[in-house]
Amino acid sequence: MAKVLDIDKGSEGGNNEFSNIIKSRSDEHKDVQKKTFTKWINTRFSKFGKQPIKDIFTDLRDGRKLLDLLEGLTGNPLLKERGTTRVHALNNVNKVLQVLHQKNVDLVNIGGTDIVDGNHKLTLGLLWSIILHWQVKDVMKDIMSELQQTNSEKILLSWVRQSTKSYNEVNVLNFTTSWTNGLAFNALIHKHRPELFSWDKVTKMAPHKRLEHAFNIAKNYLGIEKLLDPEDVAVQLPDKKSIIMYLTSLFEVLPQQVTLEDIQEVETLPRKYKKECEEDIQYATSEGNCAVLKAEASSTLTEVDMDLDSYQIALEEVLTWLLSAEDAFQEQEVISDDVEEVKEQFTTHEVMWIF
Repeated sequence: MAKVLDIDKGSEGGNNEFSNIIKSRSDEHKDVQKKTFTKWINTRFSKFGKQPIKDIFTDLRDGRKLLDLLEGLTGNPLLKERGTTRVHALNNVNKVLQVLHQKNVDLVNIGGTDIVDGNHKLTLGLLWSIILHWQVKDVMKDIMSELQQTNSEKILLSWVRQSTKSYNEVNVLNFTTSWTNGLAFNALIHKHRPELFSWDKVTKMAPHKRLEHAFNIAKNYLGIEKLLDPEDVAVQLPDKKSIIMYLTSLFEVLPQQVTLEDIQEVETLPRKYKKECEEDIQYATSEGNCAVLKAEASSTLTEVDMDLDSYQIALEEVLTWLLSAEDAFQEQEVISDDVEEVKEQFTTHEVMWIF
């Protein structure tokens, strides 16, 4: 069972434990992103005829590999500095940032020195901006235009739910915990390619085996690289960005059918989830078993084969929000010295104060 905070330790002890959990989750997500982003880059490099990289935190610092990546993605040749000094590296990275700006890639608070100095968080942020633009939004641009929608995540979730709604064991509500037991990945593939495997056989597998099965099928029959590893998904809170990246690869090769009704259904999920969780907690309380809540597919957000109590549900919600909020804070602009600009910035980011 997942660990739950001990409220008897006192506020200071509880806060320290909570902070440790958040830091641990953040570090885990960074490790997973490093692995999956490296795989994504090397998959692209294999198509471009470029040598693979080993460590994104060191191999990208001189900007040359980043320019190689953008050359392949844009189809335009990009000149690189011939020297190997820090100045040459900064010139290369600044050219990367200039190209991204010209392509309207969202970059906030990321400078050339951050990449050259090997800042892990901002290097991952830069790569995610590139992936989001060329892997996510580029793949989904036609359907986004057709539906007149700007939220790619909402469309992707709508597509997943539409594709898997006939599978009673699957109820995808997010891009994290709904994927941990492997059923959703398999259902998504089976819906569009049922001849590839038996669904009944998959349901009898352990979560790790299900994930391995889905990634192998996608690799062998759909040409989707194994960007994810089972051990990185079969956890309490998988990395959202890595899962979105993989799902867009499936979206690219499988039939795409999303309607405005599907999107509207997704928009009601938060209210439905809150009501269902409250019912679960009330049921557990009435049965005298507050510490255990069965994670049923039709009534909880987690969709994993484990028992969670009400405290754990709340904790996972907070952790998910904090990890996403941390990224948002990192991307915020530097606070201005001008009063009017500060007022404008406060209004823009006021939502971050409300939780």
